[in-house]
Amino acid sequence: MRVRVVAVGLVGALVCGVSVTGQQPTHLNPMIELLGAKRGMFGLGLPTPPRGGGPGGNRGGRAGGAAGTGAAVTTPPATPTPPPAPVPVRTPADLAQDAMAHQDGDWFFTAAMERTPDAGEPMIAAFQDAMAAAGPVGGSPRRLLAPINSKAPNITRPGEPNPSDYITILSRQLNVGISSISFVEVDTAEELRLGINALRFASKGGTRPDAVGNAPKYWGLSESEYRRKADVWPLNPEGELVVWAIIESHEGLANIREIAQVPGLSVIAAGAGTLGGVFSTTNAEGRRVRDDIAWEAAIQKILATCKEFQKGCAYPVNENDIETRYRQGFTVGILQAFNDAAFRAVAKGRAVAGR
Repeated sequence: MRVRVVAVGLVGALVCGVSVTGQQPTHLNPMIELLGAKRGMFGLGLPTPPRGGGPGGNRGGRAGGAAGTGAAVTTPPATPTPPPAPVPVRTPADLAQDAMAHQDGDWFFTAAMERTPDAGEPMIAAFQDAMAAAGPVGGSPRRLLAPINSKAPNITRPGEPNPSDYITILSRQLNVGISSISFVEVDTAEELRLGINALRFASKGGTRPDAVGNAPKYWGLSESEYRRKADVWPLNPEGELVVWAIIESHEGLANIREIAQVPGLSVIAAGAGTLGGVFSTTNAEGRRVRDDIAWEAAIQKILATCKEFQKGCAYPVNENDIETRYRQGFTVGILQAFNDAAFRAVAKGRAVAGR
């Protein structure tokens, strides 16, 4: 009887996902355990090279003399204004060090590949190469030191990629080591299902092409380990890919309860900026005016749906509203910049979340 009790206890531990040593299973993607524990989490914008720009022009005025004296006035030659100091070049290695210096952020956000991978892919790959050289995984338990959440284009609207193009675009994002995908302008549950399916290998019942690029290196894994872990959580309890749906249209708001129930969805985000345009009209002076009451009602509808279906709820916060939105229930704070204001906002968020 004693042996049987021990066996039952061991099976129960395994079923619950607890190892025999009492340790909870861990994930490379830090989002997963934070979401599972329903703890507040906060992401920073991915550090990127500064945009180039020429030196500013000199501001000058008219040379003049003492008015009404009738005497010639000799104006001394102007002292040349020194050119502005050049903006220091930030290499991918510098940017990787910047990211690792700000581990208070739980992930890094980018929209560089939202419309097409062509522009953003080389920059992301260079950053990931630098992270791989520095060591992409660290800590105990082991975690990705710079997990990246990337926006992906809408899947079904006119002018956007058709589903077959979308599969290729998503594959290219995953192949540079992206560990979380934000589907933008999600209008229907069906388009979200298509997107989630495109993140999964055929061996898992999906449509992702077999190539993996340098993603295993960027995750610090062998190719076989990567193929096992590069799947959608929580559809696959061992998966490391976290799926977000951004709601930012009337149609998405109308279908939000169906969207929230799509298997594999972990986070619903309020696309507050785009929704501001959706709930705006042009006044008699030709200016766009937002209907703040309707806009806030839409945001609260998204929040209520998150709570109903127990999804993480995301909002593009700043240091002025992060505490208010967190207390409302937006436990996933998106900072779309990598600067002092964003760092202060994350510190506020972690404080109010008890982290």
